[in-house]
Amino acid sequence: MYDEIAKGYDRLHKEEQLDKLKIIAQYFKPKALMLDLGCGTGIAMDYFDVDSVGIDPSLELLKLGKGNRVCCYAENLPFKDDSFSSVICLTAVHHMDVDLVIKEVKRVCKGDVCFSVLKKAAKSDEIVKKLVEAFELKIIEEKKDFILFK
Repeated sequence: MYDEIAKGYDRLHKEEQLDKLKIIAQYFKPKALMLDLGCGTGIAMDYFDVDSVGIDPSLELLKLGKGNRVCCYAENLPFKDDSFSSVICLTAVHHMDVDLVIKEVKRVCKGDVCFSVLKKAAKSDEIVKKLVEAFELKIIEEKKDFILFK
């Protein structure tokens, strides 16, 4: 789906994502090694000054970024248990099977997590509820997203 718009992705979304990251950075302090779920071009990976790995199913988006990237789905992560100290997922979880993502994040992450959930996404309330309960997250409302963090 995102392969077709990859070349224009940052032009369309980078400024909005950076605005969210400014808010997120007040509450979420990732530690190395951070996993970025649905990293796209790597906006969140570039924002935080920690070693990180980004995953995304769009090879074309991954090609546009730099750093450690793996083409895969968040529902089936190719990493060992407790591989990461923190996880971020910036406005992508609504494209994923939330139950499987929760299971995988709990398996690979031994630290803090942060998700932003698009308010207008189908089932956003259900997604937020599941994430908050699974990880005991706090919620902040941003213009277009719910920001969940621990």
